[in-house]
Amino acid sequence: MNIVVLERNSVGPDIDMSCFQDLGNVTYYLNTVSQQEVAERVRDADVVVVNKAPMNEASLRDALHLKLICELATGYDNCDLGYCKSRGIKVCNVADYCSGMVAQHTFALALALVQKLAHYDHYVKSGAYSAQDRFSNFDIPFTELEGKTWGIVGMGNIGRRVAKIASAFGCRVIFHSVTGKSRVTDYPQVDKDTLLAESDFLSLHCPLSDLSRNFIDRQALQKMKKTAVLINVARGPVVNNTDLYEALLTGEIMAAGLDVLEQEPLRPENPLSRLQDSNQIIITPHLAWGSVEARTRCVAEVYKNIESFLNGTDRNLVSM
Repeated sequence: MNIVVLERNSVGPDIDMSCFQDLGNVTYYLNTVSQQEVAERVRDADVVVVNKAPMNEASLRDALHLKLICELATGYDNCDLGYCKSRGIKVCNVADYCSGMVAQHTFALALALVQKLAHYDHYVKSGAYSAQDRFSNFDIPFTELEGKTWGIVGMGNIGRRVAKIASAFGCRVIFHSVTGKSRVTDYPQVDKDTLLAESDFLSLHCPLSDLSRNFIDRQALQKMKKTAVLINVARGPVVNNTDLYEALLTGEIMAAGLDVLEQEPLRPENPLSRLQDSNQIIITPHLAWGSVEARTRCVAEVYKNIESFLNGTDRNLVSM
């Protein structure tokens, strides 16, 4: 059994992946980007372990032995499921391995922004605090979470955890289902316009699809409160980055915390790269999922997916 790991670096060099060698002959590549690279590297593979590299006809047509694609992630939008099904190639993912960490990061971003932590940290470290004659300083107002409305897009594993934490902070939680198929009844489900108009905090936790792409665009931002904080820990293209830049520049919303962008890593041509005020925007490098514990769980789950496949059992299958 030939196992090809196309993006070893996607879980970080500090996470041990040697367990895969118990299952077959393993070839590791630190990173694989282009379709041509994929095609060359998976030609003799029986199993491919992948994160972002394109899995489609152009990259897989010559991989005649390929039987299983294992995503080192929950998302699988890099994979053409229709083509894989036509070839009889099974595709599996890893579910709920980082929900707690993504929820934690959601609030790390929100709290840093609403409490102006960057400003007050700099105030102390600059010497301004030592030079003043009073014990406290609150020259930039900050507010509480308690009593605010927390809006959620996507009430899956992560969205439900965020809702629970927001409730613990004393927030009123509302949510919107992009597909309209959510069966969650613990919190009020509202239409998009209501979500935008009422949310003091709006966090995004939905998969990327034709329905969610550009969900937050110029028109959506104009319907939000000027005091609103937007958090995107879903997928970059759920938020139109140019429209968000304009909204922050003109004060259409107060602040944004982003762990994902339309194109990653952040490109100089992305206008959000021009915003340097960390009280207005915080951008982290797609790390919300990446605690040591979560990355370790991710590798362990992929191992179990391959092991189950070899034993003739389907596990975490998204396409076959």
